[in-house]
Amino acid sequence: MPDKVDAVGAGAVDIAREAAAQEAGENRIGDYLGVVAEAERVVTHAFDCLHPGYKGWHWAVTLSRAPRARTATVNDVVLLPGEQALLAPRWVPWSERIIAGDVGPGILMATPPEDPRLVPGYSAGADPKTPEEAVEIRTVVRELGLGRARVLSREGRDEAGERWSTSLGGDSPEAKLAPAPCSSCGYLIRLRGEMGAAFGVCANEYSSADGRVVGVDHGCGAHSDVVEDRRGVELPALLWDDSSDQSVGPRSVFD
Repeated sequence: MPDKVDAVGAGAVDIAREAAAQEAGENRIGDYLGVVAEAERVVTHAFDCLHPGYKGWHWAVTLSRAPRARTATVNDVVLLPGEQALLAPRWVPWSERIIAGDVGPGILMATPPEDPRLVPGYSAGADPKTPEEAVEIRTVVRELGLGRARVLSREGRDEAGERWSTSLGGDSPEAKLAPAPCSSCGYLIRLRGEMGAAFGVCANEYSSADGRVVGVDHGCGAHSDVVEDRRGVELPALLWDDSSDQSVGPRSVFD
């Protein structure tokens, strides 16, 4: 049950307005919006804010009264947003704001020690139990020259495969209209290792996928097996050659 509104505090509207005016200026205080009980003998009065930069906000003045006291005193004066107030968007950490393509020239993006997409390079998929253990493993790998400190984990490979399959996989519009899949194309350079079973890089400069990772079930109109059966088209004979003033025989568009 909400506390009963203290009669003395509720009647001290003028005291509350004066406190708000001292904080914001008399010309910034608008209509009286009402009073609410905060606790026993504690109330908050609200006044509309007339500042042009704070539409939908209101001044809240909290008053309290000591037991058996006949007057209320000011506890706090704050500016609060209402339902129609314009607020700044919720702050989001950079690690949640960054998206694919944000890292450009001169920008460094730190990889966290516990990144689930990576595992120690020598561990063949074994995950460290703590961040401290991960740091220790990377230090040993660097000291002994055992190769890359970290490589893709199973989760990292699965995430990459999902992204590549979505953009350049068998369900793309190009693949559905292609004469054959990339798996049979001479321009496909297979990836090494486990990922090579499903993905490769397109090496056809005329393809829209040139230089990009494609699924073996992807495809496009620039497949290596697409050849032109008829290299030329016979055109009808000219009746007269204006340049030489002589009639000529049949010719091809490749003549």
